[in-house]
Amino acid sequence: MTALAPRQRAGLDGQAPGLLRQMMRIRRFEEKCAELYSATRIRGFLHLCIGEEAVAVGVISSLAEGDAVISTYREHGHALARGVPMDAIMAEMFGRATGCSRGRGGSMHLFDASRRFYGGNAIVAGGMPPALGMALADQMNGRDDVTACIFGEGAMAEGEFHESANLAVLWSLPVLFVCENNRYAMGTALAREHAQTDLAARAASYGMVAWAVDGMDVLAVRAAVQRALALIRGGGGPCFLELRTYRFRAHSMYDPDRYRDKAEVERWRAADPIPALTAALVEQGGLTQDEVDRWVGEIDEEIAAAVEFADASPLEPVADLTRFVTSERGAG
Repeated sequence: MTALAPRQRAGLDGQAPGLLRQMMRIRRFEEKCAELYSATRIRGFLHLCIGEEAVAVGVISSLAEGDAVISTYREHGHALARGVPMDAIMAEMFGRATGCSRGRGGSMHLFDASRRFYGGNAIVAGGMPPALGMALADQMNGRDDVTACIFGEGAMAEGEFHESANLAVLWSLPVLFVCENNRYAMGTALAREHAQTDLAARAASYGMVAWAVDGMDVLAVRAAVQRALALIRGGGGPCFLELRTYRFRAHSMYDPDRYRDKAEVERWRAADPIPALTAALVEQGGLTQDEVDRWVGEIDEEIAAAVEFADASPLEPVADLTRFVTSERGAG
């Protein structure tokens, strides 16, 4: 197996508190979404990234403003970290016209072109070909931008991954492939789906730089992403990061989660990135419990305001339902 970068307990820099706060913000937002879903105020599908916040924050915080992001359907944390307003995300959850996708996409299809956040994608591996197109456009226009394509390990069993990896290397495209390996593609364990479970090694077989990282450590993730971005911007072609993480909750709110041993979940909970970084900062004097408590209050106020905004927002008028819908009439 590819060696993991060591957990970074020392050398915390001045950005660490901000990274922690952002992870806390994502966690509490999603916990509220689960509560609202159970109360049937959010409908449709809901896939939570609770446990995986270090990936979202470590990756997105390292990107430049001009870089593009294409995500997967478990993308609430990515959108929040990218700066998509919480009220616009919550309104989208509620299916309201003020949502970031006008209420048409819901949980799986958050989108904000102004931030080059080109949305979640309900099709497994479906974001990879468009990511290559965006990277090619940036390359042809002489821009120094990178496209970050985020996907789960299940996507690496799809043909799109292999086609995209091959073409990205052939054309030396500025793409950062980010694999959120949470060990389960829906209910299928990694070893039951992949003959080669070292996913970084598989990506490296296409000739790109690839390595595995502790996805439960936001500092390790950020350091890995910064290294990869430097390689890509330096003309080194695409890079691949396998971020080994774990989702604490089921695949979706509909999932009874009977395919995992409870002891396994508890072992991973012991590596929760939020209390780990909190403890390290408090121990080194970079944070106090009073500051943590203040953050919790501020985040909860932001979430309450977002829910109030979503509740008060209108549904899209029936007359607009065919807006943005096009069709081509056949010649016959």
